[in-house]
Amino acid sequence: MLNFILLVIGFIPLVYGGNFLVDGASSLAKKYNVPNMVIGLTIVAFGTSMPEFIVNVMSSAKGANEIAMGNIVGSNMFNIAFILGLTAILKKLYVKDNTTWKEIPLTIISALVVFFLVNDNLIDKAGISQISRADGLVMLMFFIIFLSYTFSLAKEGRAADEGEIKIFSKPKSIFMIIIGLALLMVGGKVIVTYAVLLARSAGISERLIGLTIVSIGTSLPELTTSVIAALKGNVDIAVGNITGSNLFNVFWILGASALINPIPLGESQIDIIMNIFISLLLFSFVFFSKERKLDRKKGIVFLIVYSLYIGYLIIGA
Repeated sequence: MLNFILLVIGFIPLVYGGNFLVDGASSLAKKYNVPNMVIGLTIVAFGTSMPEFIVNVMSSAKGANEIAMGNIVGSNMFNIAFILGLTAILKKLYVKDNTTWKEIPLTIISALVVFFLVNDNLIDKAGISQISRADGLVMLMFFIIFLSYTFSLAKEGRAADEGEIKIFSKPKSIFMIIIGLALLMVGGKVIVTYAVLLARSAGISERLIGLTIVSIGTSLPELTTSVIAALKGNVDIAVGNITGSNLFNVFWILGASALINPIPLGESQIDIIMNIFISLLLFSFVFFSKERKLDRKKGIVFLIVYSLYIGYLIIGA
């Protein structure tokens, strides 16, 4: 029980650290007249993904590969099935054509990339199925392509505005960046340490901890951003935040994690397939809708699918 409490407490500095880092770095960039759009596409995008990044890097360095894989795959499923599901229940989400035909298909491609790269034994009859360091480089190349696409949207004026940026003094901005990084490191260390201890003491797999507690905790920034954006009527940010986060998770974070330490498939096959299914479900919901929308009924279906899968994981533990 103590390990679980300490694991949950670890999310407090992790989430606050991400917020401090984003606010401080955004303010400092604004001081040097960096446009809001560029700040949103770089500092804010990277900053909100820092909880997943820190946890994964530390998991890979510690050899806790099941947590690293579970965190990313679990976060991506939670982002679509739970966050978009909940958001659609609260507010009808109209999806732009650009998101329907480019960003959502890219999330499907990212899920398929994980499947094909990790299944060495299935694809080329290799002895070990894993995301190798070479695979990690491939993912990072995809990430560079995605960043180029995102910046092209910004130049065309089709990327969502991230809103007003708070301005602080230069010393305060630098202080916030330092504090943010420190909190991220502390939170990440606590989460990885006690996630491993919890799994061992409770006799359950690190995969289950990564897919549930860790992935949900590291997705809290996406949850708050999407729900608040939807309630304010900024549905572009609500949906774009999720698709962008999922692509960052696979191509940047999982790619970087594999460079540190190759990630074996283990028992994650069903999780990877489920991630593909949920991504396809999102596309079908939007594509077969006349108005390209996610409404309350579809939101409820997403939540049911996610709840059933989590139930399956817990029962099978």
